Amino acid sequence: MVVSVRSLGLSGISGYAVNAECFLSGGLPAFDVVGLPDAAVREARERVRAAIKTCGAKFPVSRITVNLAPAGQKKAGTVYDLPIFVGILAADGEIPVPSPSAAFIGELSLTGAVRGIAGVLPMAMAAMAAGITELYVPWENAAEATLAGDLTVYGVENVSSLLAHLKGEDLLTPHPRWTPEAEPMEAPDLRDVMGQENVKRALEIAAAGGHNLLLIGSPGSGKSMLAKRLPSILPALSEAEALSVSAIWSVAGLTDPKHPLLTRRPFRSPHHTASAAALAGGGPMLRPGEISLAHNGVLFLDELPEFRRDVLEAMRQPLEDGEVTVARAGGTLHLPARFQLICAMNPCRCGWRGHPSGRCRCSDRDTERYVEKISGPLLDRIDLHVSVPSVEYEVMRRKAPAEDSAAVKARVDAARAIQSARYAGTATTCNAYMTPAQIKAYCALDAAGDKLMKAAFDRMGLTARSHDRVLRLARTIADLEGAEHISPAHLAEAVQYRNTDILKS
Repeated sequence: MVVSVRSLGLSGISGYAVNAECFLSGGLPAFDVVGLPDAAVREARERVRAAIKTCGAKFPVSRITVNLAPAGQKKAGTVYDLPIFVGILAADGEIPVPSPSAAFIGELSLTGAVRGIAGVLPMAMAAMAAGITELYVPWENAAEATLAGDLTVYGVENVSSLLAHLKGEDLLTPHPRWTPEAEPMEAPDLRDVMGQENVKRALEIAAAGGHNLLLIGSPGSGKSMLAKRLPSILPALSEAEALSVSAIWSVAGLTDPKHPLLTRRPFRSPHHTASAAALAGGGPMLRPGEISLAHNGVLFLDELPEFRRDVLEAMRQPLEDGEVTVARAGGTLHLPARFQLICAMNPCRCGWRGHPSGRCRCSDRDTERYVEKISGPLLDRIDLHVSVPSVEYEVMRRKAPAEDSAAVKARVDAARAIQSARYAGTATTCNAYMTPAQIKAYCALDAAGDKLMKAAFDRMGLTARSHDRVLRLARTIADLEGAEHISPAHLAEAVQYRNTDILKS
């Protein structure tokens, strides 16, 4: 007898429908799994055999063939243990054949417990698209599966309870849809930063428009401290953004079973020893990298020149397109990568060039070699280049409280609300992602602004890309002030953030 049990699989960060076809036939006892399974899928034979015996059911003494269709798609992981278990018992007549509108995913232990798996959210979304109405998942993944939408989700703790449910003896209760609760803001606050008002202004502009930012300063000036406080002033994730980010984190196995939906923008800070594959994604399992885990959030690269050149260059295309395409022997993977890049670096190798103490002994050539690790095309994609001066003693001893993140976030949210209304009905979410047509429509300059832009273009040697980025930045500065049009003052402030000479000072 052949029984087909519906299941789901993962390809990159997307789920797809899989049928576990179980065939019991005569002949010498054997247990084969076909359909391009990897080692983890083939090992399901032993886990399923032990789980059937430990739950008190009879393991069929016959030739068992399990085909995971579509057979031309590679299958990986332990997600198919549960559908194979159900298919074998249904083919042997131990339980009724499951409804074609039901699907099963989960890993089995030898004792019959159902263990959690990664990537449940994208698989649940694929189940919705495939017309599946009932989804059986491990108990610890049930809350995550309910985020997919109008889907009846059953959390299964062990196979004994599942068998009782399928036989109609003791029905499982559908898991209620998980909804996030209000959480206290735990991100570091800007009020902890002493002085550095010019850098705080740059952070506010970057947050308001989604712009990339480079901080340059000596050790201890507060670059990392400031960058880590950016999430405290960023706008909240929309529902669509939260689902998109949570699906990526689910595939990477980073979601919390008790809190499966990310409600705050991710902040990723990889070490400078990270490889290009770790940043862009890939590997044998074609998994997302750091720039995809930072999707709709922040990617912070501290000590920027210490990263390998190929690692930094891997970001150029994603910064422009908002997507990374990873081509490997195992296939081609398209990953979302719409992130905000925040970088920090010292002005020279020793870090003290330009410091009032005068302790730097690096030659001009040493400094040039240090800075040359950052290519012109990458630097051209960073909107704000900001010098972070050393904090003076008087500022450190000042008793007056600094402005907190809540006040800055209120201004950022007001500017983002203007942009949301402006780009309603389009794929653009903030000023940093304006298309050329939108730049022409919303970044028009008057005669004085045009004269200023031309002077800056000629004097600073701006490229066509940096010209557009200056206009986007000026539009954000105008939005922060609630101005309808870009004034020369807005443009002048945007231009001064493109001063790449601070890399050589």
